[in-house]
Parts: sequence; C-alpha cells; structure tokens
Amino acid sequence: MLRLTNIQLPLDHSEQELRSKILTKLSIKSDELLSYSIYKRSYDARKKKNIFFIYSLDVETSKNAALLTQFAEDAQVKVRPDDTYKFVAQAPEDLSERPIIVGLGPCGLFVGLVLAQMGFKPIILERGKEVRERTVDTFGLWRKRKLNVESNVQFGEGGAGTFSDGKLYTQIKDPQHHGRKVLQEFVAAGAPEEILYLSKPHIGTFRLVTMVEKMRATIESLGGEIRFEQRVDEVLIENQQVQGVRLANGEVLASQHIVFAVGHSARDTFQMLFEKGVYIEAKPFSIGFRIEHPQSLIDQCRFGDFAGHELLGAADYKLVHHCKNGRSVYSFCMCPGGTVVAATSAEGHIVTNGMSQYSRNERNANSAIVVGIDPEQDYPGQPLAGLALQNTLEQQAFIAGGENYNAPAQLVGDFLADKPSVAVGSVEPSYKPGVTWGDLNSCLPEYAITAIREALPVFDKQIRGFAMHDAVLTGVETRTSSPIRLKRDNSSLQSINTQGLYPAGEGAGYAGGILSAAVDGIKIAEAVALDMLKR
Repeated sequence: MLRLTNIQLPLDHSEQELRSKILTKLSIKSDELLSYSIYKRSYDARKKKNIFFIYSLDVETSKNAALLTQFAEDAQVKVRPDDTYKFVAQAPEDLSERPIIVGLGPCGLFVGLVLAQMGFKPIILERGKEVRERTVDTFGLWRKRKLNVESNVQFGEGGAGTFSDGKLYTQIKDPQHHGRKVLQEFVAAGAPEEILYLSKPHIGTFRLVTMVEKMRATIESLGGEIRFEQRVDEVLIENQQVQGVRLANGEVLASQHIVFAVGHSARDTFQMLFEKGVYIEAKPFSIGFRIEHPQSLIDQCRFGDFAGHELLGAADYKLVHHCKNGRSVYSFCMCPGGTVVAATSAEGHIVTNGMSQYSRNERNANSAIVVGIDPEQDYPGQPLAGLALQNTLEQQAFIAGGENYNAPAQLVGDFLADKPSVAVGSVEPSYKPGVTWGDLNSCLPEYAITAIREALPVFDKQIRGFAMHDAVLTGVETRTSSPIRLKRDNSSLQSINTQGLYPAGEGAGYAGGILSAAVDGIKIAEAVALDMLKR
C-alpha cells in the first residue's frame, strides 16, 4: 500500500472531498482507487480563523508500483511501512521457570500480556485489588474520606493510569512500532477504533476499567497467573543474581527473571530495593499545583469561532516558562473537561492528579502547573531524597487542608497577590472530598512558589484569562513522575548490578504515561523471553 502524508482538508469536509483529494494528489481516476484508510488525523489550530485537519492515509490503487516511480521524489507519497508486531521468541514446551512480574499497571500489564502470548506463563503479583474492587476503594476516599493504603488511585489493577485522562500519546522514539501493538491490543479489549488514528487519542477512566478486565482474562487464558493483594516485601538475591521474592504473607516464589513494574508511588518497594543493594539513582521530577479554569475559556482561546466543534472536542494546551531563578515551570497532564482527583496512597498525605472521562464534558479544564526539581542542584548524592521531599510536601498539604483529606486551595488572583483565599469564586473546584481555602505558600518550597508566581502572568499572555482571579489552584501535585531511576543495562534491560532483575516502566524511571509505560513493558517482555531461552 501507499502512505500519503500531509493531506489537508477543512474541518467540515465530506468523505467525498477526502476521496477527491486522494485522486487529485495521485492523478488517478476514481475506478483506480481501490481502498483507503486513515492512519493518522491531527489538526492545525495555529490560526483560529483557519483550523484544518491534516491526514496520513494508507491507500491501495490498481497502479501502486507505477505511482511509486512517478512520485519517487515526493515526500508525501511513500510505501506504507510494515508496522505489524512480530514476537521475538516462543517458549519451549518444557518450560521449567516462570517469570515473575511485580505490578499490574500499564507496564506490568503488557509485560504479562506479551510474555503470555509467547507462551511463558508469567506470574503477576499486584499489591492492590482487582480493578472493580479498587474502584470502590478509590471512591471511598473521594466520597467518604476513607483511604485504603493498598487499594487506591496509585495501587491496584490498571495502575495510576486507570484514574486519569487515559491519554495514549507519547514523544518517545518507537522504531519497532511497539506503540501500534499497544493501541491494537487496547482496541481488541474494547477501546474505540479511533485511537488508532487520532493524533492525541484518549480513552477515559470508565472504559479503561472494562479494558483492563478483558486483558487480564486474555493473560489468564494463555496460562498466566495473576494474584491480587500480594505485596512483595523482599527480593531474594544471591551473588548479584535474583532468586525470587518474599511476599508480605511470608510465601517465597522462586524465579531468576523478575520484573519490577511497580509505578512511581511504591516508595516502600524502592526503599527495600535500595537496602538490598540494587543500584538506584536520583532523577529529575516536578512539583506544583493543579489549576482549574472553565473549559469554555480554554476552548475559546484555542479555537476561536470553532470552539465547541464536535470533531475538535475540548481544547487542551501546553505551556512552559523559564524563570529568573533558574527554574522551569510548565503545564503537565492537561485534562480537558475533567476533574481534579485525590490521589494519595499514604495516610496523612494530600496528592492531586487530573482525570477525564471519554466524553471530556465536565465544566472545568485542569492541568498541573509544576516546577522542575534537579537532583544535582537540590540534593546531590542522595538517591532517595526525592522520595523524602514528596513525603514532606504531601504531609504539609494535609495539614494545610485541615487534616481531613480536604486539599488546600487558593484563587489564582489571591495567590499572585500573596493573600489567603476565604471563599470560592466563579470557578467551582472539582476536587473531592473537598477543599479548604487558604494560603498555599506552606505547601511548596519558596523557589517553587516564586517560580509559579512569575509564570502564571506569562501564561496569561498565551491563553488570555489563564491568570484570571477566580481560577483555582489546588495542592499539591508531587507525583508527576518517579524521583528515582533503577538504572538498567541498555542491552539486556536488567539492573546494572543485579542480574535477572528488570526495572520497568514509570516507577523505574523509564516511562511517563500509559503509552510509554506499555511500550516499555513490551520491550521488557522481549528481553525476558530472549534471556530465558539462553538458559
């Protein structure tokens, strides 16, 4: 097939107009066009008066070979690359060892799925509960202020990404088309087919729940074993080679191939691995607040007269500012038409995150406004100091919120004027169980407060109204990414000083979202399979 790129059409074009564009581009007759499909669709909104779609299309004609010669010098016409996923191995019939996967978030899910598809019958250990029970526990905090420290937004089947916007785009390099494999598996599990071609696909929380269940069933049908409420308290290591794991109930499971895909909030696991001598280093991450605006304001600023267009949906944004004090402030995990959610996994802590449903039709837009943390600058030579910083800030936010799982909040206008807020304005905060109005100065280090105060008026010049007085800041956002990296060998993907231990996904410092974590999971599954065949 041919792949046509950069095909531009107005928002309200018809299917016939798209077909005509193909015919014109290739200079072919209607009966010579056999079929076409959309590979990718994005939009260009740089000029609000002229927003248009940009397509990449896979096209089959009766004269493909001749057209490739005719358009040999045209960058818009190429042979469609083969993005079919190819398994790297197949387990032997006499498989004597089963790999162990710790964690069932997006990364662990795809490690398990791909290993199961190759016949390696993995054992997956998840400290939290299966996804529907976990959903009940999560709503227990949001509605009743009741926290289950082992079953919440962070821990449980599906990982932290289950209670998020369900974004499925990433900027990672993906020469092996692993991302396509991820999207195809999601579609097979019930995701809408549009995620295969939209430039910024998302799924939403409720759809993710049913998809995760179906993928679990697939793993089990292929011989995989999934155990819930099974926290790993110790990894067993002899002569720098893993031998197995010890569970919280005392049970020992033996394996020389153990994947740690525990997510960015398993601080007790990171501490255990550090104490066992597994090499860990600090890595950059970010801290800040969630900010909320009316979604209509963002739509109008981004789309102008096209605001509310069905095919554009709710508008998003991406902002960054480099401050005078050397810090960078940027927007992160923007959730159009979503809500701010309670995301703590520890008693006496407040953590915020953002979430959207598939429809993205809630009244507010929200994103994190965060400040970069540089370990070399902020705590050189202290691998776990980022974890300690997160703990401190989350505890301070708990106190500022009233010590009842309310989150501390402040109006943007009051924050910029450095005075406490006493009541809600025109923007109703979406955080549940509730917010406590006041002063956010105590919730972040002084350099972060200073940087955010500088950045907000700058962002207002890019999105008019961003620094509106009644916009809401809610604290704190501390778990943008893992503050540590379990460093691994670039070739084997095993820990650089512990054979058979495979650090994986976001918690290990090798991913930043659902799609990149899932892609990392596929890479880890391939590495595990190939190593097992060697032994």
